[in-house]
Amino acid sequence: MSRVKSSVRKINSIFDEVSASSAQSPSAKFWTPWLKPALGYLFAVAGMIWVLHDFQFGLLRGVIANLDWRWIALAIVCDTLSRVCQGIRWRLLLKPKGELSTFRATQAIYAGLFTNEILPMRLGELVRAYLASRWMAVKFVAALPSVVAERLFDGLWLAVGIGLTAMFVPLPRSLLRTINLLGAGVMIAAAGLFYVVLRTPERTTSTRAPRFVASLLEKLLSGLQGMGRTREFYLSLVASVTLPALEALAFWLVMLGCGLHLNFGIGLAVFLIMRVGTAIPNAPANVGSYQFFTVLGLTLFGVDTAVATGFSLVVFALLSLPLLVLGFIAISYDGTSLMKIRREVQPPTNL
Repeated sequence: MSRVKSSVRKINSIFDEVSASSAQSPSAKFWTPWLKPALGYLFAVAGMIWVLHDFQFGLLRGVIANLDWRWIALAIVCDTLSRVCQGIRWRLLLKPKGELSTFRATQAIYAGLFTNEILPMRLGELVRAYLASRWMAVKFVAALPSVVAERLFDGLWLAVGIGLTAMFVPLPRSLLRTINLLGAGVMIAAAGLFYVVLRTPERTTSTRAPRFVASLLEKLLSGLQGMGRTREFYLSLVASVTLPALEALAFWLVMLGCGLHLNFGIGLAVFLIMRVGTAIPNAPANVGSYQFFTVLGLTLFGVDTAVATGFSLVVFALLSLPLLVLGFIAISYDGTSLMKIRREVQPPTNL
């Protein structure tokens, strides 16, 4: 455990190093390193208070005692398969920079997920990018465009999933308005992505941003353009649909295991509401927001608030525990040290 505690302290230093590069800006002095995590924790506490304020914990004991572990086992298998599919997708996106096995890609993903479970603001994305760059013997920044592409792919398929769900599942009018706004935002982001990857590369000549930021942005754009001109880029885009599909299936199977016999359409709708609500990085493992949006989604479909609350706590625990176990194994499998992360992401002084 001392290695884990040491790793946590080292990962926390990543954003401190990056923010130091723009310390000259007055606005940067205001956005001190503690402010964003503090806002995430504040939202997490508010969400948990809202979820638990009238909850009787005797009901939770009843839900756990009556779990159907056949459905739960299938749910864990589906959730684990989704990470393997993500490993395959990431391996395809990284191909322009070098070869990385599906096993290594999945290991790095689980290491990143473990970090996200114990630290706020999704620093695990940096951890897995670092591990991939180390195993591929490339620079840390070379792995970052693939992570950006993954997030945009996820957003695109999330919007598609919400649109298809709205066609077949009756949704509240207020939720439909949110869906329309989300869909428009995702489509704009997708259009921006394809514009970036298909336009003629050109070197940035001048910018008001700090030199480190400008150099990083240029490398990210160049990396996205390089990926966008490969067959693997479009294969990974298509393959990305398997991730939310398997995650949604795992979520719904836990519903069945908890005795919530709702059809898959409603389970998918609740899952998508939860995913949209937790899209913004906040507290570790999205605790608080995960429960809040799960309960909100279930109650929109007539599920009793107490039952919805019990399910939100159980599904969170059942799907988070395997991530913690497998993530801890992944991050310490071959004695990987995270000491190098700080040096890799530290803004260079000779750009």
